Amino acid sequence: MNAALILIALATLGTAAVAMAGRNLLHSVILLAATWTGIAVFYLWAGAQFVAFAQVLVYLGAISMVVLFAVLLTRRAREESVAGPELKSRTFFSVLAGLAVAVVLLAAGASAPLAVSSGPAPEVTVRDLGVLLMGPDAAALLVAGVLLTIALIGAVVLAAGSGPDEGEDAP
Repeated sequence: MNAALILIALATLGTAAVAMAGRNLLHSVILLAATWTGIAVFYLWAGAQFVAFAQVLVYLGAISMVVLFAVLLTRRAREESVAGPELKSRTFFSVLAGLAVAVVLLAAGASAPLAVSSGPAPEVTVRDLGVLLMGPDAAALLVAGVLLTIALIGAVVLAAGSGPDEGEDAP
């Protein structure tokens, strides 16, 4: 293995692990953005410049900002934090879900073929990718945009929430 690949992988996995283990949600979002940056660097290392650009543009730019706004708009007071038996059950189910994901990923990795094609790489231009995105996959692109918009509107609605005056009749 290449030393650069190992460093990129360790940095990406390290920021992801710290983001999951952190207690401060804002720091976790920033570390998640660093994880996505590590993935974009991996794409650059692999020679997929267009995919790296899309990674930075979509995940680092758009989705990180949506998550950041959602976190900032829906922050709750410290008094509402989880404690006691509920925290233990959440921790148990989080570890259980993590193990299930790890088993699925290991099974998928074990069944994937490791043979590398010796033929020439297909010649694909940015124009070809654009035609594919706006052709048969245009509906998926639009649905993703609508879902992100709905998520942002939902974050604003949750942030507005019920105020102290709500529930009382106005004079």
